[in-house]
Amino acid sequence: MTRGIMFLVAATVLWSGNYICGRYLAGEISPVMLNTIRWGISTVFLFILLFMTKRKIRLFRNWKEFLITGFYGMFAFSALNYLSLNFIHASVAGMFSAFSPVAILLFTPLVLKEKVPALARAGTVISAAGVIILFLGKSRDPLEGSFFGGFFMLLACLAWGLYTVYGKKYGTNIDPLTMTAGAAFYGTVLSAVFTIGTGSFYVPELSPSAWLAVLYASTLASVGAFFFWNFGVNISGAGRSAPFINLLPVWTVLLGMILLNEKVTLMTWTGGIITISGAVLASMAKETDRELKKNLSETL
Repeated sequence: MTRGIMFLVAATVLWSGNYICGRYLAGEISPVMLNTIRWGISTVFLFILLFMTKRKIRLFRNWKEFLITGFYGMFAFSALNYLSLNFIHASVAGMFSAFSPVAILLFTPLVLKEKVPALARAGTVISAAGVIILFLGKSRDPLEGSFFGGFFMLLACLAWGLYTVYGKKYGTNIDPLTMTAGAAFYGTVLSAVFTIGTGSFYVPELSPSAWLAVLYASTLASVGAFFFWNFGVNISGAGRSAPFINLLPVWTVLLGMILLNEKVTLMTWTGGIITISGAVLASMAKETDRELKKNLSETL
């Protein structure tokens, strides 16, 4: 059990590092170009893993499933994350990310036609109130009080909710690794097309440390975190693993303060704590272990 918890914690730490890298690279490279490079490299690694495990991906037969999940998860969610980090600190983005599990609950009855428990609905309301406080939070630092950064981050959370529920919908016939690899491929294509269309298909001269940040986001924050999380879920069980996803904003805030010397205002702390509390309350809603495992295995 302890080993499983270590894997789960490690996965959330690796995911939080993606926000740090995105903030560190803000202004150095366009968000969509960064997203294209990230998922392009990740796709190569995922395809190698598919080959090693002798799995067939069937990119064209399952194009609809891969295109939809790739659009919401690898293109919209990821690009919007990087875009928001051009306007707000990583620590503030981490606070907003706590709304992601709640976004899943919002789209569950619409896409999956499943009822959301009353406790989960209550957690959704509390978390939404926290997000409103985050929007109202202002400071002398223009980054921390940016409306656009919060708006893009909120859109990213909604995109994550759609990615997860569609991943759960299609996950009955496609295993998580294959689904992630297929979505990564189509997400990379969409991101590349958008990058070319907007004239952002340009890789500037980056410093060695900047390239390390890009490599981290493409490997440890993507493929590495995926496997750590799934190992942890397999050992600890889906029911016990669910609340650990709420550690993501906590690590993001801490790393932002330590590595990027970011400062968080009292208003931001208040909104973040309320948002996280609502997400934790929502995750306490009863769900079968089998359903949770399908849901959590789609996390990346």
